[in-house]
Amino acid sequence: MARLKLHNSLTRGKQDFEPIDPSHIRIYACGPTVYSYAHIGNARMAVVFDVLSNVLRTLYPRVTYVSNITDIDDKIIAASQKTGETIDVITKKYADIYNADMRSLGVQAPDIQPRATDHIPHMIALIEELIENNHAYAADGHVLFDVPSFPAYGGLSGRNRDEQIAGARVEVASYKKDPADFVLWKPSTDNEPRWDSPWGFGRPGWHIECSAMAAEHLGLPFDIHGGGADLKFPHHENEIAQSCCAHGDKEDLSSFAKYWVHNGFVTVNGEKMSKSLGNVTLAHDLVKDHAGETLRLTLLFAHYRQPLDWTEKSITQSKKTLDRLYQNLRDVADVTADDTAEFPPSVMDALCDDLNTPKAIAALLALAKEAVETQSPALKAQIIAAGNVLGLLRQNPEEWLGYAVSDDSVDATKIEYLLQQRTEARTNNDYARSDEIRDELTAMGIAIEDTAEGTLWKKI
Repeated sequence: MARLKLHNSLTRGKQDFEPIDPSHIRIYACGPTVYSYAHIGNARMAVVFDVLSNVLRTLYPRVTYVSNITDIDDKIIAASQKTGETIDVITKKYADIYNADMRSLGVQAPDIQPRATDHIPHMIALIEELIENNHAYAADGHVLFDVPSFPAYGGLSGRNRDEQIAGARVEVASYKKDPADFVLWKPSTDNEPRWDSPWGFGRPGWHIECSAMAAEHLGLPFDIHGGGADLKFPHHENEIAQSCCAHGDKEDLSSFAKYWVHNGFVTVNGEKMSKSLGNVTLAHDLVKDHAGETLRLTLLFAHYRQPLDWTEKSITQSKKTLDRLYQNLRDVADVTADDTAEFPPSVMDALCDDLNTPKAIAALLALAKEAVETQSPALKAQIIAAGNVLGLLRQNPEEWLGYAVSDDSVDATKIEYLLQQRTEARTNNDYARSDEIRDELTAMGIAIEDTAEGTLWKKI
């Protein structure tokens, strides 16, 4: 079995992955806050952790992957007040859209997708534990985590005291004992979502949600926690503080999760995504204009920890690469795949090297080329297996390449008639007419290919 290595943000280095229980791997990734459409950076996290869970399922007999939905948050409340829609309507709408968009990118649904509002009692119990252990305090209807009570705070992000305060980016309220303290519970007005608690009617702070849901569905400690690099501080830092202090092991930061995996940022044409620049790129829009596999490959072309610059050029390159791979599969269409073949070592070695997808894709391309040259049943099976783990090559090659067209936008009868006319023109050495027919087909969005078996056509 290949040995998986992962870059652990907690130790700031690449390590051998040593599961807590090799018979059951447990992984958690922070999911979306559902008040609007997900952008391509959110999609990168979903695709990266989908590949990671696929690799783990290849190496281990059982994997439980949890990724949550945050359906209570100040941004959701603001969206409700702005649109007049109820919070339940907004969160269901955008959770459904998110899941549909991720399916378009080939992302499998997590084994468990918990919602924050279903876990309020778990959050209240966790806050009570923190107060009892002298790591949290109630003040002015709020409950706050007492950051100075946890000397190891900052261990994940490596931020010092001044950076912690600056990075919190919140106004220092009068009821805080320390500027770095963060909210676990906050009061709600009558027209805001509210639950009864020992501290009055209110709602949870954002950070407490994932601590409670991860513990409930995976138990502590679990193997891997992660998300986008933007969550490292303060969200994941706060999760560690809450969970370690509530469960009585504040000396060991890994007593919550053993490995922390963070994917890099996505820029658009070299610039950070922002509303002010008008370049926030939504997955929901992209899947309307491009095949999901093309977008997925674009996200995988860069190593997950590195920044990814999203451009039309990169999307075009991904489409060309997939066309090449699908053509390779088409070229071995008559070969029966050998289902007993092992998973391709070159691809697995790349993926086990800290999920090196660029190297894995290069290995897949070499494998596909060799399969065409050798017409090998084993290599064909390996291409398919590698594609499944990467979430690629899941369509019929004929359909992907446009040879099997069934939609009403193409008049197949007319095309076949024109091809017959072209064949007759070529037989009569009337190459001018032959070229005219080719041009007419091109104008219809049809490409033709002359082969030993006859002329083939496909939709461009």
